[in-house]
Amino acid sequence: MTELIQQIINGLTLGSTYALIALGYTMVYGIVLLINFAHGEIFMFGAFAGLFIVTVLGITNLFLAILGAMLFSMLLGVIIEFIAYRPLRGSSRLSALISAIGVSIFLSSLMVLIRGANVTSFPRKQLFEMKNIEFMGLNISNLQIVIILISAGLMILLQLFINYTKIGRAMRASSMDLDATALMGVNVNQIISITFAIGSGLAAAGGVLWGLNFSSIHPYMGLMAGLKAFAAAVLGGIGSIPGAVFGGIFLGLAENLGVAANLSKYKDAFAFTILILVLLFRPTGLFGRKISKKV
Repeated sequence: MTELIQQIINGLTLGSTYALIALGYTMVYGIVLLINFAHGEIFMFGAFAGLFIVTVLGITNLFLAILGAMLFSMLLGVIIEFIAYRPLRGSSRLSALISAIGVSIFLSSLMVLIRGANVTSFPRKQLFEMKNIEFMGLNISNLQIVIILISAGLMILLQLFINYTKIGRAMRASSMDLDATALMGVNVNQIISITFAIGSGLAAAGGVLWGLNFSSIHPYMGLMAGLKAFAAAVLGGIGSIPGAVFGGIFLGLAENLGVAANLSKYKDAFAFTILILVLLFRPTGLFGRKISKKV
């Protein structure tokens, strides 16, 4: 039982990171019906931005490092939207998808060119003094608690922003009908840019937390993490913010419970098995809604 509870805590830690990444997928799809497959690389760039802030700028405050990485990735997300996606908005979804894959390959190759393809140690000791807490036979690190709390705080702030701000209302209106929202006088280009910025910022926070949790980062880390987060978004219902949170946490728990069942070598398969099952039996996800195709 102790081992099971331990893996649940580990799963919540990992799942909260998946949830942060999945939110970017679901927000962008909810408004422009685009699967931003470059989102995993934005997560990766956020992790390296955190590394730069600590090792080059000498900032060792965890919250400032996360904030700096978020700001950098928000700018990167807006630039990508402006250059790679906005010119194709009136084109077919296939064109936008190909563009997203191209941006993904470009970003990972760019980081290899800058840093090399090797794994880089993340300066966890400079950002956080890690301690283990013994509680009822469980070995919980204070880092796990901090990762879960920071992730939960960001998700709550996002929900409050979406529900109680003018921009949030415009984002919800755009997700329902982009053309009608534009006719109401809303600058939809600005709303889409803000959506990309927020999603990219959350992914960057996830990147820094990932580096803290695993003590290492590399240029291809966004590929698998991004695909798993996409699976989490589909599980929850892509376009649904609560669904992305649920999907990320569920996926993290599934992976770590698989470890508890001595299936650790198959943990990467869990995400894609879940993705296939959801697409087969509930294509809209657990919290998703059907979108009527306009003619």
